[in-house]
Amino acid sequence: MKTPKRIQPLVDEGLIDEVIGQLMSGKEATVYMVRCGAEIRCAKVYKEASKRSFKQAVQYQEGRKVRNSRRARAMEKGSKFGRDQQEQAWQNTEVDALYRLAAAGVRVPQPYGCFDGVLLMELITDDEGLVAPRLNDVSMSAEQAREDHALVMRYVVRMLCAGLVHGDLSEFNVLVDESGPVIIDLPQVVDAAANNHAQWMLERDVNNMTSYYGQYAPELLESRYAKEMWALFEAGELHPEVALTGLFEESTQAADVDSVLEEIKAAMAEEQARQARMHEARQPD
Repeated sequence: MKTPKRIQPLVDEGLIDEVIGQLMSGKEATVYMVRCGAEIRCAKVYKEASKRSFKQAVQYQEGRKVRNSRRARAMEKGSKFGRDQQEQAWQNTEVDALYRLAAAGVRVPQPYGCFDGVLLMELITDDEGLVAPRLNDVSMSAEQAREDHALVMRYVVRMLCAGLVHGDLSEFNVLVDESGPVIIDLPQVVDAAANNHAQWMLERDVNNMTSYYGQYAPELLESRYAKEMWALFEAGELHPEVALTGLFEESTQAADVDSVLEEIKAAMAEEQARQARMHEARQPD
């Protein structure tokens, strides 16, 4: 096929020898099958922000740190340079996450680098060497569903132990090869400790996967893995090999609303005092 414009620089530099065909086009990127020497790989071409249909980027970017202060200021101001840096950060997030999760024992495609908005990575194939199907295109027995669900829950735990939440995990973002599930699509991954939406994103991820596997093994629908994981995470007791039960009992202890309000008032008063001191310090002698 004709080489897409965004991939042509990689062909010119010898990183890609041939574009074999398009695999899929999604809300944030188009993925191509490419030949790199003797290997067949994927080239994920990220769409520009104006062409992406992923509307909740701000929620996912909360808590992401930018080390370079000039870049951080530009991103906050929304200048052209800042927007370019925001795009680069969005793309690099997936590459960084792939390396971190692979090191944590999560099955993800092996990355080979991101070049000008094109991510080169491993092509996941089935036992016949064909492109591996997505989970939503696979049917299975109840036994297989229970086994694969347990494996995905283990991957989610390992992600959380690595400080990450997928944020968009579903049967459409999991491939299945002869060894089982492979987690894909990670540019929206969130920092579990720094993002205020991390808990409900984790619950949505886990519930999506449980609902899918629950079609084949209905007893899974009664499990409460997300609540159990998050409680262990908050208590500092979550580790990669933790034995999950799928059970969780909500606390019946009533919240002390008055104490919470008092803490909020104290914090507000402290901030007002700090602002007053800063204002006073800026006044000329």
